[in-house]
Amino acid sequence: MVNSAENLARLKDAYRRWDETKGTDTTMWTNLFSEKVRFRSLAAGRPGLEFTLQCESPADIERYFAGLAGDWGMIHYTTDSFAVDGDRIVMLGSTSWKHKKTGKVFDTPKVDLVTFRDGRVVEFFEFYDTDMIMHATKP
Repeated sequence: MVNSAENLARLKDAYRRWDETKGTDTTMWTNLFSEKVRFRSLAAGRPGLEFTLQCESPADIERYFAGLAGDWGMIHYTTDSFAVDGDRIVMLGSTSWKHKKTGKVFDTPKVDLVTFRDGRVVEFFEFYDTDMIMHATKP
């Protein structure tokens, strides 16, 4: 059985690698997610951000990351603090991305709610300023 400290260490490592690779490598995430996962994004598939539709499988997760990488380039992904309650972890931080078509940049606070089961992520819900992101997609 994986304990909370191990889950936190694995999650922190995934965020560190995500920032280091500026979103060009997603293996840290695909290796962390369970085969049956519920991944939600606050934008929830809004026009211009269709890739943010809810994910429930590895194929859905791959679709999400392909859409993200196709439209956006990461500037930074910063984690500031973590709160752990058993199998649940909350990450507080910020992130900044540049839209590849418009050239517009946004920087937003970021909150991720992550639930582990048996050492794998079974739920992931990301929160950010959707208005700021939508504005960056408009010419």
